[in-house]
Amino acid sequence: MAKVWGIHMPHGVGADAIDNFRVSIGWAELGDISTLPKDRGKIKKAISAAYPEKKQGAVPVEAGVVFRFVHEIKAGDYVVYPSKHDRMINIGQFTGETEYAPNIDGGNDEYPNSRKVRWLGHFPRSDFSQSALYEVGSFLTLFLVKNHAADFLAKADPSQFAEVTDTEETPPDDESVSSTVTRQAEETAQDFVIKRIHSQLSGHEFEHFIAHLLGCMGYTVRVTQKSADGGVDVIAHNDKLGFEPPIIKVQCKRTTNQINETQVRELLGTLVEGEYGLFVTLGAYDRKTRLSERNLSKLRLIDGEQLFELVVKHYGDLSPRYRTMIPLRQIYVPDLMSV
Repeated sequence: MAKVWGIHMPHGVGADAIDNFRVSIGWAELGDISTLPKDRGKIKKAISAAYPEKKQGAVPVEAGVVFRFVHEIKAGDYVVYPSKHDRMINIGQFTGETEYAPNIDGGNDEYPNSRKVRWLGHFPRSDFSQSALYEVGSFLTLFLVKNHAADFLAKADPSQFAEVTDTEETPPDDESVSSTVTRQAEETAQDFVIKRIHSQLSGHEFEHFIAHLLGCMGYTVRVTQKSADGGVDVIAHNDKLGFEPPIIKVQCKRTTNQINETQVRELLGTLVEGEYGLFVTLGAYDRKTRLSERNLSKLRLIDGEQLFELVVKHYGDLSPRYRTMIPLRQIYVPDLMSV
């Protein structure tokens, strides 16, 4: 029976994975990993020879990733890819063998080894339980999804349920565990905040929350009337009366789905000289919309991840009502970027 695999890819590679219908892993120094034998010991030796600076404790774990990617994944198996750049859970099905494709068809110099995927669906993280999200937050680049395989497949293909079997796993080293703890702590906090806002606030209440957050940032704000707002939910400005430019017109969407360019264009159509547009959502923006932001100096987009960062930064200034709705406390996790 088909297995369900989880995979992690870095931001740049992962953003292209959806458009190019493939998932990729690194190992550029190994060349075409599809030529490696079905022997974990020989794969370990190849990794050690290609990456002599790599810690020996990490080699067995990474050899296991390469072995699974080349020799265990089969066409018809499923893949779950949690993409950090848009906070989506992408579910697909492998359609072929390992390919070596640097610089062609979406290939990447550092991530030339890939497998083609037929994407079945792309879903907000809020559609899944925290336990399911924990499982796909594994410390490994590639891993079997065991406990919640049916949960993911039920979203993408309710008629299919994979039978997942155990496979040999090598315990992670301390650095891998620390990295996983840090990443999962951040992702868990983001998921919690976004889910609480989405479940506790109506659309109009979300507008008031964003207005309050902007007020905590030093702006003078007012929420527009529910009806006939023309796509503008909040108006913010620096001076107390709101006569001096710049005037910021804000549109708020309490959704965890992706926002497209058409929705953002509605806000842009309300702007006149001296006015700027701010679009805020709990979800994410598709690539075309993000490209529009780069080309338009009057537009700023805030997605769920960026909103979470603003909430954390200004948490102490939030009203008791919102701090009760989103109870947070500070913890310390390893900052591996500084090590």
